[in-house]
Amino acid sequence: MEILGLSLGLLVLFVSFGFMVGVLFGFFGMGGSFLITPTLLLLEYPASVAIGSGLAFYFGTSVIAVLKHYDIGQVDYKLGAILFVVLSVGIELGSRLVFGLEALGIADLVTGVAYVVLLAGIGALFLRRAYNLDDDLDEAVDDEDTVDDEEIPPIAQKIQSYTVPPMISLSSGGRASAWTITGAGGSVGLISGLIGVGGGFIRMPVIYYLIGTPLTAAVGTSLFAGLFSGAFGTFTYGMSGSVDLTVVSLLLVGSALGARIGSAATTIVDEDEVIVYFGLMMVFASVGIGLSELANWLGTGALDLVSVLLLVGSSFAVALMILYQVFTSINADETSTQPNPDSGD
Repeated sequence: MEILGLSLGLLVLFVSFGFMVGVLFGFFGMGGSFLITPTLLLLEYPASVAIGSGLAFYFGTSVIAVLKHYDIGQVDYKLGAILFVVLSVGIELGSRLVFGLEALGIADLVTGVAYVVLLAGIGALFLRRAYNLDDDLDEAVDDEDTVDDEEIPPIAQKIQSYTVPPMISLSSGGRASAWTITGAGGSVGLISGLIGVGGGFIRMPVIYYLIGTPLTAAVGTSLFAGLFSGAFGTFTYGMSGSVDLTVVSLLLVGSALGARIGSAATTIVDEDEVIVYFGLMMVFASVGIGLSELANWLGTGALDLVSVLLLVGSSFAVALMILYQVFTSINADETSTQPNPDSGD
């Protein structure tokens, strides 16, 4: 039996996969194109359709997630607008760099290595940050103090201490130099243009570690900054007929709920757990993409299949961990608010 030209199995797969990616998207503030695109390629969709549909999904989920982050006040619109401008310039420079590397015949090698190194490096950075947070929490317990979940990383505090005008006020209350924002955003755009992704998995850590916003605000602002680039990419591929509206619609049906749950989860799940999940996901993604590059080099499809299964499987596992933490927190709150039947007057 087919519905909308797809088998029932594929229909359920797209809706459920959209839900899981939506949870991750709303929670981490990164796009789903690096998850959606390889999955569609595995299902034998043409490359242009896989990329175009991935971008269209990214744009649609961005709208949903940004609205949720707006509801809970986690978007710095001024910072996001500035980042969008410098990101666009960086992406243009990155695309020109790719053309130059293609002329030298090393574009595929450079982009593949850059992808693996970036994902592994970002994952390791966040896992190290989580380890340091555990140490800080232990010290705080010993000192009978509390740890501020909205505290920005020490490296960002150090960067903010250099007040090089003009200074930009952040919605979180801090200030950052326009030079820092421009340099960080331009670098992310350059890398995005070089490796051909939306850049959410780079953009969010940069906003958090270099510009210095709290983690929850970094997620919302990252989503907002990437919203416009997703719209432009969707329009470009859509004009050439490279967007499968049926697939995108099914993915968005699932992600509409998932993205709002993921966005809301950032206010429920502890910061150190957010960092651990993000770090683990980036490390697994690095391994998966590394295997994909190795498969291309060896000319075997078996490793390519393993890489996609690793990438998608780790994403489902992390999304389930997030949902488990949300339900556990909700149940704990309900239990604590229920009256004790054994208590007397």
